[in-house]
Order: sequence, then structure tokens, then C-alpha cells
Amino acid sequence: MPGTQTEPRTLYDKVFADHVVHKDESGSYLIYIDRHLVHEVTSPQAFEGLKNADRPVRRPDCTLATVDHNIPTTSRKSFKSIATFIKEDDSKLQVQTLEDNVKDFDLTYFGMTDDRQGIVHVVGPEQGFTLPGTTVVCGDSHTSTHGAFGALAFGIGTSEVEHVLATQTLIQAKSKNMIILIEGELAPGITSKDLVLHVIGVIGTAGGTGCVIEFAGKAIQDLSMEARMSICNMAIEAGARAGMIQPDETTFEYIKGRPLAPKGDEWEKAVKYWKTLYSDKDAKFDHEVIIKASDIVPTITWGNSPQDALPITGKVPDPKDFTDPIAKAGVERALKYMGLEPNTPFVDIPIEKVFIGSCTNSRIEDLRAAAAV
Repeated sequence: MPGTQTEPRTLYDKVFADHVVHKDESGSYLIYIDRHLVHEVTSPQAFEGLKNADRPVRRPDCTLATVDHNIPTTSRKSFKSIATFIKEDDSKLQVQTLEDNVKDFDLTYFGMTDDRQGIVHVVGPEQGFTLPGTTVVCGDSHTSTHGAFGALAFGIGTSEVEHVLATQTLIQAKSKNMIILIEGELAPGITSKDLVLHVIGVIGTAGGTGCVIEFAGKAIQDLSMEARMSICNMAIEAGARAGMIQPDETTFEYIKGRPLAPKGDEWEKAVKYWKTLYSDKDAKFDHEVIIKASDIVPTITWGNSPQDALPITGKVPDPKDFTDPIAKAGVERALKYMGLEPNTPFVDIPIEKVFIGSCTNSRIEDLRAAAAV
């Protein structure tokens, strides 16, 4: 179509357009997938499907497998084998099955004895496997984490895992564009998790449904890559298909020199392309949300959903204050589960246990922040 190239486009529009293989009459797209991360939970049936159809993995070089969800947190000093190390039968079976499948299909694999093994959304960036402008998929909802690099990254189901392994493509509908603009600078001590919980508190856990959210503004540009990853990780908790952040010097600096990152002339060529990945000045967004950074204070969740977020200055909600019977019952259930009394000031609730090992906040920066306290 003549003239379309000059129309202002969003970051998402650009990355999506660069990966379209085919568009059919119904408006569905077949898009090319650059990076496929595989783990033990959503892959067994996919590999079985390939075996039954006698198909190879189309691009083993674009596929990276690691064990993640079923790994005990106990020390591996005395690790001898999966059979003796993992006690739970289901977990053991899934891990063993992945080990067998990566051998059968000759895939790059970070196993239990490999020091590169880890949380699937941490491994990709650490290795330089995740790059700006790429499409990244994994059978895991929090794949949106990789959007911190300006990649289009999203979780897929097991049948789609098989489709990507077999064809290196995926059928997709185009999402709507949403921008969340954080104006101004964050106050000292406010972290990316505070920011994203505040955002979800504002728009709700369904606020991003049907959209790819671009996070923008000075407060976002000032963040480290680790912090940006936490924000994009949680985009999925706002109901979005993916979260994205424009790549910049911070991004390039992080990637440079990593094992799988481009080198030499390829690096120069890559950076030149990456610098074109931003939302054009007059690009049209379907939804715009503007939030003042100064409104964001340390934020905590009192319930069991990310939208149960309130500032640390607040107090535990009282079910009596809710008129909607469903909402009221939900609050009652959450407080019972959490063991909290209505109207207790948050600052009066002692911290009993701290776990830093989730795919949202488990990077070196998070561990250092905890160690400093």
C-alpha cells in the first residue's frame, strides 16, 4: 500500500510489521519468531507432537531450553542426578522428559549442572539471547519480561510451542496499542515494582486487555534494565498481551559483550537498526494513561491479586466498606487467606518472611537491594 511507510507508527507496530510472513482475509497474521525459550512444564506434549509427526525442530539455533519451574531451591553441592535430587514425582518426570527431548532434538540446553541455568526470563537477557526488535516466545505467561529490551515478547500455550518448534512461526491477531506515560522522576526509594503495582492499581488487572502496553516517560528511561524487566514482567498482570520499552543506550550497554550478542560489524549494524525502534512523534495509541511519578509511593499488595495494591501509608481494607457483594466476598476471602485484620495500618504489620526468587524480582539488583537492608 503506497504511503503507509510514512504514517507514524508505534514501537509495537514497527516490530510487528517487521515479522509478518503472511496476512489472510480474516485479518489473522502469520508472524516469524526469532527467539524461542523452552522449559520443562509446557514442552513435553509439544515435543511428543513433533515425534508423532516425524518433524524436526526447524531452527535449533533460535531455540534455548532450560529447567526452571520444577527445580528445588536446595543446595546443589551434592547433586548427582535428577532422580535422586528431585523428590516430587511430577517434577522429576517433567525435568527428565525435557532432558531426553533436548538430546533427541539436539537443542542448546542449560541443565541442572550448568551455571547458566536459571529462571527462563532471566537466562534470555543474561546470555544476550534477547535482543531489541526481536519476537520472543515461551510457554510461560511472564514472557512479557523481555519487552524491556524493545522486543515483542509474549507467552504461548503448549500447542503453540509445538507450532513454533516445527515452523518458527505463529498465528497472531494484531493487538491494540496502549501507552502508559510516567511523567517526572520517581522519589528516592521507589522501585520499579512500586511503579508497576501503582499502575495496576490505577488501571486494574484487566486494564490492558487486548493491548500491548508501551511504558514511557523520564521515570522509565531512568531505570536500569533489571527494573525495566520487572515492569514488563508485570504487564501481563494488567491483562496485556505484552509490555514494551523503547531500547536506548542503557539497553545497548547491557547487551554488549554478552555470549550470544552480535559482535563486530554485526553489532554496529544491529545498533543502527535498534535506534529506529521507538514510537514516532504522532503515532496513534488506542489508549493513553498518564501517571505522575510523584504520586507513586512504596506500594504493597494486601490480597492475592496484583490489583489489591495500596500505598504503604494506607491500611487493610474493611469488607464493610464494599457495597458490591462479589467484591466484598473477595476481600473477605483475601483477608482470611492473608491472615489480616481490617483497618490495620500497613506500617504496623511486621515482616515475617521474605522470598526473593520470583521471575519478577530475582535479578542481581534485587538481591543487592535486600543485602543492603
